[in-house]
Amino acid sequence: MNDPASPADALRAALAGLVDGLPPRQAAQAVERLIANYRGATPTDAPILRDRADVVAYAAYRMPATFAAVRSALAAFADAVPGWAPGSHVDVGGGTGAATWAVGATWDGVRPVTVHDWAEPALALGREIAAALPALRDVRWQRSRIGAALTIESTDLVTVSYVLNELTGPDRTALVDAAASAAQAVVIVEAGTPDGYARVIEARDRLIAAGFQVAAPCPHSAACPIVPGTDWCHFAARVSRSSLHRQVKGGSLAYEDEKFSYVAATRFPAGPAPSRVVRRPQIRKGQVLLDLCETSPADPHEQLARRTVTKRHGDLYKAARDADWGDPWPPSQA
Repeated sequence: MNDPASPADALRAALAGLVDGLPPRQAAQAVERLIANYRGATPTDAPILRDRADVVAYAAYRMPATFAAVRSALAAFADAVPGWAPGSHVDVGGGTGAATWAVGATWDGVRPVTVHDWAEPALALGREIAAALPALRDVRWQRSRIGAALTIESTDLVTVSYVLNELTGPDRTALVDAAASAAQAVVIVEAGTPDGYARVIEARDRLIAAGFQVAAPCPHSAACPIVPGTDWCHFAARVSRSSLHRQVKGGSLAYEDEKFSYVAATRFPAGPAPSRVVRRPQIRKGQVLLDLCETSPADPHEQLARRTVTKRHGDLYKAARDADWGDPWPPSQA
């Protein structure tokens, strides 16, 4: 597996070089307008990213966060399928290619990659940025309408990140079904909101119905134990903030946490974590409280449980103090 810092650093450097030529005020205004559009109802035949200035501004603002979220999801997936690496990859709705960079950061080697997106300026910029990473120089950037009309070529891995929110219900269904028909593994990432989680669960159910098993984050392919409307499953990836981030958000922190929901599912055998930490661990004096989604031999269905790990548990207590939101539990070395 690659050092995840290397592609991330290359990506940040490439984006910084692009945004240097864009007036800061213009970049900030473009980001604010684009964020407002993305949060609204967007018809799939009307690309939001209209020109290079739009794409540069939004890529500089969003691409590092998308990369971090997809990279986190892929890392959990890779842990569940040790020894496997995709021989080919299709990124649906990939825009400037953040998920493609994340796949390259997760698995070594060069593979055929196709990025489908409706916005030609995004694809053009993606091609330009990819020149900074040798493994991505031969990526195919394909202008395609994302929805029911999309044909996905046969591939090992399909990624769909921050795309389902832009589609109508029928187009979401058609896209997930097309991905399931084309791929051996599918990874879907959405915003870590109640609506994003609902879209992920809808996709998860369709993938399972198509014969896939869930590899991450869930410990099983049974029904999610969360009662709809009461809570939602999501995780967080820490992202270094650029000067553009701080200007748009008016903050001074050097980082922010990108919240995301995801599902990774396969047609081949996988070893999901026996349980996963689904909230930030609470460290108290002499104990750690872990909120887990788990299964047990006595009950193969998923359930939510709070486990208390104390000093009496020895090495397990040390591991609990180091555990992070989204980690598998217990760690294999504990």
